Amino acid sequence: MNRVPELEIFLNDENFVSGGISNSDPLLMVSVFDENGINTVGNGIGHDIELVIDNNYNKSIILNDYYESDLDTYKSGKIKFELNELSPGEHTLKIKVWDNYNNSSSRELTFVVVEETEIKLSHVLNYPNPFTTKTAFFFEHNQNCDFLDLSIIIYSVTGRVVKRINRRIHNEGFRSEGVFWDGKDDFNETLAKGVYLYNLSITNEQGMKADKTQTMFLLK
Repeated sequence: MNRVPELEIFLNDENFVSGGISNSDPLLMVSVFDENGINTVGNGIGHDIELVIDNNYNKSIILNDYYESDLDTYKSGKIKFELNELSPGEHTLKIKVWDNYNNSSSRELTFVVVEETEIKLSHVLNYPNPFTTKTAFFFEHNQNCDFLDLSIIIYSVTGRVVKRINRRIHNEGFRSEGVFWDGKDDFNETLAKGVYLYNLSITNEQGMKADKTQTMFLLK
């Protein structure tokens, strides 16, 4: 039994998660693997590497020339293709790949284009939540390749500040790497179990700011 090609798709970097936010000119990245090798010459009718944007099959894009094999193997490779001038709002990408034995597979990705004239935060969360000894904060933003000042202020339910985390970050994509916290306060004392709030804010180099407040649960 022949297996179908295995696909992973991202925008700008491999931290991207479907449903996330993007600018209007994101870089599509696709990782492909198949034991039989990837069909990059379109042998057979409709057997090209095909990209469809927003279900517009009449304007599908053939990506055969954008596929590059990984070093010293014919089984895997990558596709990189820059999208241009996408309108603000939600979009869908579908990509279909064939192997050399006429097996195909496809993957779909959704994302939201946000105008870069405003700073935007999305999918702010900490994981794990609830947690016992450590957790990590994650968020998405639309300030691709920009330096950001990150502030995380953690409060008790009575409004007392127990921990401040400040970082200057620079991401190639739109989803942050995890910012870890060990559940201790500013005096390195372990906090009591219970409910805590945190306000996560980012400020770009132009001084624009966005923030969001979430709830987390510390268990012992």
